[in-house]
Amino acid sequence: MSKKTRVGVVGVGYLGQIHAKIYDQMPEVELVLLADTNRDTIAPLAEQYGCRSTDNYLELIDQVDAVSIVVPTSLHFDVAQPFLEAGIATLLEKPIAATVEEARKLVDLAAQNDAPFLIGHLERYNPALRAVAEKVADPRYIEVHRLGTFVERATDVDVITDLMIHDLDLVLSLVDEEPDDVQAIGAPVVTDHVDLANVRLSFPSGAVANITASRVSNKRFRRFRVFGPEGYYGINLMDQELDIVTKGDAEEGQQFPSLDMEHITFDSEQPLQVELGHFIEVASGRAMPMVTGLQGLRALELAEQIQSIMREPELNL
Repeated sequence: MSKKTRVGVVGVGYLGQIHAKIYDQMPEVELVLLADTNRDTIAPLAEQYGCRSTDNYLELIDQVDAVSIVVPTSLHFDVAQPFLEAGIATLLEKPIAATVEEARKLVDLAAQNDAPFLIGHLERYNPALRAVAEKVADPRYIEVHRLGTFVERATDVDVITDLMIHDLDLVLSLVDEEPDDVQAIGAPVVTDHVDLANVRLSFPSGAVANITASRVSNKRFRRFRVFGPEGYYGINLMDQELDIVTKGDAEEGQQFPSLDMEHITFDSEQPLQVELGHFIEVASGRAMPMVTGLQGLRALELAEQIQSIMREPELNL
């Protein structure tokens, strides 16, 4: 029997508790330690999962092979730094850091210490999105709507960092080049930060992406549409469904070819479960990270560029 991967979780708020629950259910994982400053939260959780708890995350360094870091973005750099310096496999929730400067330092630390480093851009693990990524070789136009109802979590950041960064990462992963023109507009609605935003990206290849994100909608809505020479792909990210429209053959006597339409419903998967399973494979040397620190940095660099344009609209001219 192969050796189990010893795992710890730093930050056991809403999302961190889900990380801990999933790890506890993995036969190839030994959940060793939970770390959080709220002892009232971690003590009963640690008892439930038969592991230890601490209010000092540094205690994990000599006792784990891999760590999930699920703390507020402002703490990402300080918490991740010692684990990467120790060469420990690290899963850091998105965004990679609070600033591009911090993100670059983390990427460098991971490389210098051969630390497997994965960023938690969860939508990459959506089966419908993965299917499209395998099919689309030359995306020409991408249209994205990510609308959410207002919740008090993550209100310390704007909607770009909170929600849109998922789609910035997805667009960059499909187009695989840096945009040469960025246009952006946004406004605060409930918080002091931008709660609703629209961004248009143009790329050197001619590809264009139009992205809308809102956290003040009356319902949740997540659609990702890709147009290319191969056809049209419409993804329902919430329901994990995919519509494909491709060009068929022209029938005799017809000027234009027919359109072949296909609707695919994927078996319901929990992307976080897939992501954490992938992370354990990365930590044990059986896989390379699907979302590297460098890719997390690229998404954050673009997010910061968008935020700068919103602060200084003249940069958009």
